[in-house]
Amino acid sequence: MKRVGFYTLGCKVNFAETEAMKVQFERAGYQIVSFLEPAEVSVINTCTVTGPSAHKSRKMIRRAHRKNPQGIIVVTGCYAQGFPEEIKKITGVDLIIGTHGREELPGLVKGLARQRPQNLVVPFPKKASFEMLPPFRQRGRTRGFLKIQEGCTAGCSYCVIPRTRGPLRSLPPEEAIARAGWMVRSGYREIVLTGIHLGLYGVDLGAGEITLAGLLAKLEEIPGLDRIRISSLEPTDITGELVEQVLGSSQVCPHFHIPLQSGDEEILERMNRRYTLSEYKYLVNWLRQLKPDLAISTDIMVGFPGETDQHHRRSLEFVQQVNFSRLHVFKYSPRPGTRAINFSGQVPAKVKDYRSSEMIALGNEMAKAYRLSFIGSTEEVLIEKVSSAWGEGFTPHYIRVKTTLPGKSSCWQGKLIPVLLEKEEGSTLTGVPGLQLQI
Repeated sequence: MKRVGFYTLGCKVNFAETEAMKVQFERAGYQIVSFLEPAEVSVINTCTVTGPSAHKSRKMIRRAHRKNPQGIIVVTGCYAQGFPEEIKKITGVDLIIGTHGREELPGLVKGLARQRPQNLVVPFPKKASFEMLPPFRQRGRTRGFLKIQEGCTAGCSYCVIPRTRGPLRSLPPEEAIARAGWMVRSGYREIVLTGIHLGLYGVDLGAGEITLAGLLAKLEEIPGLDRIRISSLEPTDITGELVEQVLGSSQVCPHFHIPLQSGDEEILERMNRRYTLSEYKYLVNWLRQLKPDLAISTDIMVGFPGETDQHHRRSLEFVQQVNFSRLHVFKYSPRPGTRAINFSGQVPAKVKDYRSSEMIALGNEMAKAYRLSFIGSTEEVLIEKVSSAWGEGFTPHYIRVKTTLPGKSSCWQGKLIPVLLEKEEGSTLTGVPGLQLQI
């Protein structure tokens, strides 16, 4: 039996697509192995959202060739879509395919021409269709990703993703419901909805008739689906209908990830972000009035061209005022084809490093305070990992919890159990099962 190994970089969308490609190769008779094991085929699902992610993509391609010099190397994903000519120069690459046209990937590998590398990357047509990769199977996990949206047209000045992901496309709701049902029947208890611009789900399918809120309502009707989590939403896409659906649900997790990118008004404008700080703060305050313990996490960029120490200070102050439950901090890196690459005031690397460390430290403080606010409460935890007498998983607010388990711990994997949260160990809360489990 032929073997295939995968390595995935980047966002949740990439991870969802990798799992789907694994199903394709299994159906074609391949055995899925670790990326570091010997294999006839290696697939690297790349990322290019930052310079370091593109660098790591190249590094993993070279590592695959060193590990399996006689094997076939397939490079896919955003870096492949945006910069195939760079990938062609890397020794060992056999097939380059971007972020669409992968429905028959094993067949493409089997039919590789002798002349390599073969570049199958093509531009997106104006009316591109949603890439129908297969739903992925359960692999000892309780939480799975379901990609329901693709593409972005926002035009942020630093972002290359519109070039690598194409126009807006949505998975038809009936297909999304069918795939979610299949995932639940396969053993998943929580489904994470993913997309490039997730809040615009459905805009390409009908005149306001199909929305993310409407899809959530239908997904809640699937028997056995304990949790639905939304991966990321732009602040301009959070509607009253969506908030009502999320906060009124017992299944949709009370967690919004809302990218901010900068806490300085001038930098936001240079980034071409389509909201003001006052609008963002109003949104957060409104959400917290409706649900005070709501988890609100965000993305923050430091070192954007033109960012001064004063801009950075204002960004730190705004982030502290909002008091997020979690921060994802990253440093600006110039991306070919974006407007920001030509902006004046490029920030030195050492300055970016310092600003990043400051923002990360602030994020750690806020995340700790948010976690500790749940000490003494009983929260439902979806057990994802078990070992000995312990179980580990997440609360609906996306707080990692470790708990003792009665009886054989293995029988609790995939179960939702109430846990009394007692203390913090590192970035994890620990606790004991609720009384009903101890009887």
